[in-house]
Amino acid sequence: MSTDSKPPKHDSGKIGFDRRTALKGGAAMLGMAALAKAIAPITEWTSDMSVDEFLQKHYKELKPGELQTVLARLEREAVEDHGVDVSINDYRPKEGVKFGYALNLSICIGCRKCAEACHIENNHDRETNQSYIRVFEMEKGGIDFEKGDANYNHPVPQKDKFYMPVQCQQCENPPCVHVCPVEATWKEQDGIVVVDYNWCIGCRYCEAACPYHARRFNWKKPEIPSQDINPDQGYLSNRVRPAGVMEKCTFCLHRTRKGKLPACLEACPTGARVFGNLLDPESEIRWVLENKRVFVLKEELGTKPQFFYFFDE
Repeated sequence: MSTDSKPPKHDSGKIGFDRRTALKGGAAMLGMAALAKAIAPITEWTSDMSVDEFLQKHYKELKPGELQTVLARLEREAVEDHGVDVSINDYRPKEGVKFGYALNLSICIGCRKCAEACHIENNHDRETNQSYIRVFEMEKGGIDFEKGDANYNHPVPQKDKFYMPVQCQQCENPPCVHVCPVEATWKEQDGIVVVDYNWCIGCRYCEAACPYHARRFNWKKPEIPSQDINPDQGYLSNRVRPAGVMEKCTFCLHRTRKGKLPACLEACPTGARVFGNLLDPESEIRWVLENKRVFVLKEELGTKPQFFYFFDE
């Protein structure tokens, strides 16, 4: 998203906008104390949500000073909730960068080190062992997700099997974005599809629309031991998400927009993962696309994934 991007258009019929707009108007009329009492039944829907959070503007509408106020509040809440100091920043896309990811299925061994790294890097709930990555064990000779096993529990790699990690495909034509009734998710100029967790209303339309099962719903607030929390956080990426909202892979934008690599790539022991700038003709990702026989999942759907797969010949 560029700094001069226009705020989303508000449709008075959309879920969430009416509620928030009415409450913001009510704040002006009633005062914050009276308003807090008036909306008490609503805030019981999610006991973790403060009045300030409920009335917060959409990310794209926040002016720089307002955004800094929001980040400061979230950092304070991290101390209150988890007893740990964190740094939450607003990492913006860089000009001339469009991210792409490729995965060499010939050398992926199904070890799930990528999923483990995602779990740790992105402050996922420890009890559920959540991750944005699922690794399927497949029979050699074809790709059949109905027969693939994402819950295998044996030594890997297995003979006559291959392994296919699946995560957000960062689609050029993302169906998850199109169905969101409150525009809480959108695609940024560097190709990453993001979520404003403080604007998401948890309707799960995006989860239903995604053909790659890449979205996750927080049924409860993630529980993470204080010593395990990754303190380097992004507003649109790996900060601890509230209950009742959707979340997804963001290509570790809090890392990649600073020139680092995604945590899943760094954890891969075989070098099966390739990440880079699709607009840079000298990048490794471009070399893969120009020299390997790559394919995307469910190409027939027209989602145009920016996550590619290939086999060594």
